[in-house]
Amino acid sequence: MAEFTIYLANKNYSSWSLRGWLMLKRSGVAFEEVVIPLRQEKTRQSILARTPAGKLPTLVHQRPGGEVTVWESLAIGEYLAELFPHAGLWPKDAPARAHARAISNEMHAGFLPLRRHFPMNMRQVFDRESNPEVEADIERIAAIWRAARHRYGGGGAFLFGDFTIADAMFAPVVSRFRTFKIALDSEAEAYAEAIAAWPAYQEWLAAARAEPWTIPEWEFA
Repeated sequence: MAEFTIYLANKNYSSWSLRGWLMLKRSGVAFEEVVIPLRQEKTRQSILARTPAGKLPTLVHQRPGGEVTVWESLAIGEYLAELFPHAGLWPKDAPARAHARAISNEMHAGFLPLRRHFPMNMRQVFDRESNPEVEADIERIAAIWRAARHRYGGGGAFLFGDFTIADAMFAPVVSRFRTFKIALDSEAEAYAEAIAAWPAYQEWLAAARAEPWTIPEWEFA
């Protein structure tokens, strides 16, 4: 068994799995991945075999003294940041790091209208009407991106210059904006392009598009 194994839901649909996986890629450590497709006969059973919380992604670390299981994307990121400080999963500067944690937690806890109305689907492009709640989410996200890049980006492509946990948290939003053809201002679009072009994101996208499973209610006519 590999030292690190990450258990994921469908790559096409699972925004939280994408977040955890990108954090693991950024750490630079070798790992194995296991996809547990959603809405299958044994999905729940398979997930519970790996984590009592019944949540994906779940990271399993085989280390001296016993197995460590970490679920929830942000918890996975924090665990990896402690194990691999050289990877720069959080910014080195304390104010930037505090800002990165704040916006990552805002993403973790918020933006429910965007999630509800614009689910992640990396294989499709849809025309779908927005609403005031979704528009407010879009505006807030674009403002988060602009503020972080202006204050802490240092001219780099990502929110804090190099790719961090904060970028992993917002990567699925970039996917949603592409799927539902959301028009962004030039600064927000430049950031979205940087995420979409990142090799790890491209690797995930190719795998998502190749998956055989579908969830009918997330495939809009």
